Amino acid sequence: MSSSSQASQRINALLDENSFVEIGGLVTARNTDFNLKQEETPSDGVVTGYGVIDGNLVYVYSQDASVLGGSIGEMHAKKIVRLYELAIKTGSPVIGLIDSAGLRLQEATDALNAFGEIYLKQVEASGVVPQITAIFGTCGGGLALIPSITDFTFMEADKAKLFVNSPNVLAGNYKEKCDTSAAKWQASEVGNVDVVTDEASIYTQIRELVSILPSNNEDSDSYQECTDDLNRACENLDGAAADPALVAAQVSDNGLFFETKRDYAKEMVTGFIRLNGATVGLVGNRTAIFDENGKEAEKFEDKLTAHACEKAADFVNFCDAFDIPVLTLTNATGFGSSKCDERHVAKAAGKLVYALANATVPKVNLVTGKAFGSAYVIMNSKAIGADVTISWPDTQIGTMDANLAARIMCDGKDAETVAKAASDYAQLQNNVKSAAARGYVDEIIEPADTRKYVIGAFEMLFTKRDERPAKKHGTV
Repeated sequence: MSSSSQASQRINALLDENSFVEIGGLVTARNTDFNLKQEETPSDGVVTGYGVIDGNLVYVYSQDASVLGGSIGEMHAKKIVRLYELAIKTGSPVIGLIDSAGLRLQEATDALNAFGEIYLKQVEASGVVPQITAIFGTCGGGLALIPSITDFTFMEADKAKLFVNSPNVLAGNYKEKCDTSAAKWQASEVGNVDVVTDEASIYTQIRELVSILPSNNEDSDSYQECTDDLNRACENLDGAAADPALVAAQVSDNGLFFETKRDYAKEMVTGFIRLNGATVGLVGNRTAIFDENGKEAEKFEDKLTAHACEKAADFVNFCDAFDIPVLTLTNATGFGSSKCDERHVAKAAGKLVYALANATVPKVNLVTGKAFGSAYVIMNSKAIGADVTISWPDTQIGTMDANLAARIMCDGKDAETVAKAASDYAQLQNNVKSAAARGYVDEIIEPADTRKYVIGAFEMLFTKRDERPAKKHGTV
């Protein structure tokens, strides 16, 4: 394959300079039906090989849309499968750069079978090595499953298309009305995509993500030297409590925060930080996003929505699979109450409970605001297995808002009685000290000391071992 092909250029833009080694460059299509033998199929439309990102070994495949539209045929798929086999053996991430017309129709069942073999290898690799997909052109039909099985997906903002059914075949829809294949829709409405940006930024951000993640599920050496003060005070951190992304950046080593699924279910924040050089997964309830002037740009209710629970559950499952500790920032008072939520929220919240309770990695919960009712229990409380719970002084932990509780308890009584009951309830039940008195909170700390205490908690939990009942796997 000529080194000037776009597929090769993309690989070279992603990897450390001159580090790429191609595998299977001489492979061509085997099938001769429909005059395929008259067509030139250099590398069968996909460049595969290995290289390094910041010195870390990675395997990369990049589809070449100039060869039969980058369509997946038998040999094309075999090359990707071969790459996965090497990645599993060596314990290294796989990065797929997608630009393909989909299934190669001329190769019929050979192509279909090959497609399935890619799925099989992806499933085998899941939870063993990180899988990253970047979509630069078309990714449609059965090909859309490839990013859905991988761990992280990037999409080029303008040209990339991701769909199972194209927008025009959806009843009552057409592309101009609602482009369901566009990056914006897939990222914000579906949650299939972590990052939408331009091509150059995709390479930069994949490199950043790879440097944060362990190479495989047994990689215990993925630490960086910490050059940040472990006891650094985070002034006015409670002023950022509404947006866990801001808290994350302030608490993390040198301000590093890699946010995942950025445009989906923004009321829940998920992403990676570093604490004393170690990668930690962060999950937090968000009630506001601020603009560059510190003004509220978007507001959210302090509720657990179905989409937020699913987003958090998937992220926690990834962290647990790769032995990444989890820090949760809790500020939730109940559940989303839209019709869509009512349809899905019980199941989705169950998935989040399962993910957190099932995870055996170190788990620390920081209560930053209100923690009421079942929403508090679900957000990594002691009850479902948090190892350490820390709280800021002005938080409230209890069954529900004191005024609401008083109205229920004093139904039919006069306003003065209700007000007195509300005051007593807030003092006795919703006070963080009452939760600490019962052992549900381990430490009450000043917000400025958060970094120091959270690092201390994870250092203490470093050698955590947690055995579970023997089973094949759970069913939630």
